[in-house]
Amino acid sequence: MNSFKVSLNVFFLIILAACNRGSGEDVLEKVIPEKATMEEIELGITTYIEGETAKGEGVFYIIDDTLSLGLRLVRVHTEYLSNLGARSYFACVDLADEKGDVYDVDFFLEGSPGDMHVTGTTVHKLNGKPFYTWKQNKEEDTWERVPVLDADNSLLGVIEGQDEFEFYYTVTLPEIKESGRIWIPVAQSDEFQKVEVLKLDAPGNYQYVTEDEFSNKALYMELTPSQSNKEIAIVYRVLRKEKSPYEPSGDEDLSNYLAEDKMIPLDDAFKKIAKEAIGNKSKEDQLIQARALYDYIIENMKYIKDGYYGEGDAMYACDSKSGNCSEFHSYFIALARSVGIPARFAIGAAIPSERNEGGMDGYHCWAEFFANGKWWPVDISEANKHSALSTYYFGHHGATRLVLAKGRDIVFSPGPSYGPINFLAYPVMETRDGVVKTKTVFTYKRIRTEKL
Repeated sequence: MNSFKVSLNVFFLIILAACNRGSGEDVLEKVIPEKATMEEIELGITTYIEGETAKGEGVFYIIDDTLSLGLRLVRVHTEYLSNLGARSYFACVDLADEKGDVYDVDFFLEGSPGDMHVTGTTVHKLNGKPFYTWKQNKEEDTWERVPVLDADNSLLGVIEGQDEFEFYYTVTLPEIKESGRIWIPVAQSDEFQKVEVLKLDAPGNYQYVTEDEFSNKALYMELTPSQSNKEIAIVYRVLRKEKSPYEPSGDEDLSNYLAEDKMIPLDDAFKKIAKEAIGNKSKEDQLIQARALYDYIIENMKYIKDGYYGEGDAMYACDSKSGNCSEFHSYFIALARSVGIPARFAIGAAIPSERNEGGMDGYHCWAEFFANGKWWPVDISEANKHSALSTYYFGHHGATRLVLAKGRDIVFSPGPSYGPINFLAYPVMETRDGVVKTKTVFTYKRIRTEKL
């Protein structure tokens, strides 16, 4: 890699901060009296990318060492735009390829506001993993790119490629005075997970019920006092693939994912917030708009399990700016749908990557949105907890997942007397006295961890 000669010692602070939290911008405020505004630098890099995209007939091309990439703009990291000196600037931009891989690209620009041109372009990261960092040559007063070898997201809980494990879903029934009914989600195979039921133990007769809208399946039982305190156990063997943006299978009616749910209503308040978050970003490119909503939720919500949480109530999330994964993703879905971006919900379990067997802290849920002809997976609550993976979780789910059910307001026949099921991860049990909680435990044992 080439060295860059820079007259300002603060350059390292800028580059080291680029695309990582923190900035040398406060130092620059004191050192450089005359400089372009951040809005002018953003306009400069956006104008350049849009111009090159037009030349490429809708694709921005980058040739960087051995990489030859055709990309689309996702976002400009406005928080890292920087002045490097007189008429010299730095910008960090996310661009995605047709597979959904997101490249973090560093740009160096020169010129005046309204007339900037790019002098250097390098691919810094792929799905959040860096290809290089920066090292100072003090004798020559230059900065050099230094390759980063074997950067691995597994340190932050991500297994890429594929994962294989046994999953144990165990329910202990409560005391049953007269009679009751229970619905337990049954995981199914799809293009990203191959599921085999190795064992199913239930104290009595059971049947399977299905529903058409989301293709969910549940184990249904009618209960009597004789089944009090008994166990229901399902053992799965799962081969799970990492999930990236993918094309819909068959003819999907996207209008289903623009309609409201009981706890994800269509509301003018959501539309107002969404439009403010999107701002002056592309009015046509829904991928850019979705990224703006994703970033808005990461920046404005806190992951807090306290009070009224865990219902996936988008209105509550909007008001409290807190909750667990269900609030994060319900809020995102509400914002996305309010501006015409189809979005949907899924729930199941996230298998810990740092150990090969044990338990987990309950269910986990996530979302997908539709843009540019593909479904894009997102996990905003995990991105909120692990900022280093925020790029990865926009367009990817690791292989450490098991989907138990999809969608909201699920209707089975027979179904609960209160109506549609909000979402289905834990069992839904009811008696004459109403809904009853069960003791439910998720455990697992990893079979192997080879990558595809």
